[in-house]
Amino acid sequence: MKNKEHTRQVRDTVVKKFKAGFGYKKISQALNIPRSIVQAIILKWKEYQTTANLPRPGRPSKLSTHTRRRLIRDAAKRPMITLDELQRSPAEVGDSVHRTTISRILHKSGLYGRVARRKPFLKDIHKKCCLKFATSHLGDTPNMWKKVLWSDETKIELFRNNAKRYVWRKSNTAHHPEHTISTVKHGGGSIMVWACFSSAGTGKMVKIDGKMDGAKYRTILEENLMESAKDLRLGRRFVFQQDNDLKHKAKSTMEWFKNKHIQVLEWPSQSPDLNPIENLWKELKTAVHKCSPSNLTELELFCKEEWENISVSRCAKLIETYPKRLTAVIAAKGGATKY
Repeated sequence: MKNKEHTRQVRDTVVKKFKAGFGYKKISQALNIPRSIVQAIILKWKEYQTTANLPRPGRPSKLSTHTRRRLIRDAAKRPMITLDELQRSPAEVGDSVHRTTISRILHKSGLYGRVARRKPFLKDIHKKCCLKFATSHLGDTPNMWKKVLWSDETKIELFRNNAKRYVWRKSNTAHHPEHTISTVKHGGGSIMVWACFSSAGTGKMVKIDGKMDGAKYRTILEENLMESAKDLRLGRRFVFQQDNDLKHKAKSTMEWFKNKHIQVLEWPSQSPDLNPIENLWKELKTAVHKCSPSNLTELELFCKEEWENISVSRCAKLIETYPKRLTAVIAAKGGATKY
């Protein structure tokens, strides 16, 4: 319920009693109005020497302070609540409010609608393992991370059906060819690639033909791992990073690492935020789709070209700031971070 505005006569009486030496409390009791209102009237009179209404910057708000606070509280407690749901909320107490009004109220409080980031579901055990990894490695020297060869696999689609692209256009021209994005049914296909990188730059990238199994993974390692480490001048005592996929942790694969005298970094499950190659995957996919490949052969070609085009300075920066990534994981208690 909005506070009822007092008449000019009441406001003048408040000032008159104040001039006569009455205190806020006695004025409040005599006129049966809240002490805070008495104080506000007197403070306004002291500043402007009047009790008249001053010019206002527009129509008074339709919503009460209480309703505003409730809208902000609801949005903060339930970040995925919709504007429709918030619109129904004030209606329950008798206020009819437009969606844009609600948006304006939330914006003033610092709350903005944004696309929710997709993050892997983390169980408590996953968070605990990520936290343990970050804590145990926080004190590692920068040179240690420069010795790590990071790796991963990812799927790259020929067409991104879910990609948003904004265009400048006039009304009724939405379907003009220059204002549309061409799509292909079922996405036009995709490829799986394996790649690695270090602080010194990007290593080999390989297209994975068919389903990846332990034997195929070992073949990829055999043909590309040592050569990448050599090209990046990591030396014989480098550390190899891989996730905990079953084919990566297979007994025969771990024996291969042992026979090659390759140290494998102990890695927590469900921890993409800890792997800086995820940042390069995002940048790679953006660059590749700007090339507009029309078939899978072109897609593979552009992937390898753009992977090689990633600068050494970009790779070095990701590794240089790795301690900040660990700090963020610790701050999130093993949960998702901005990385």
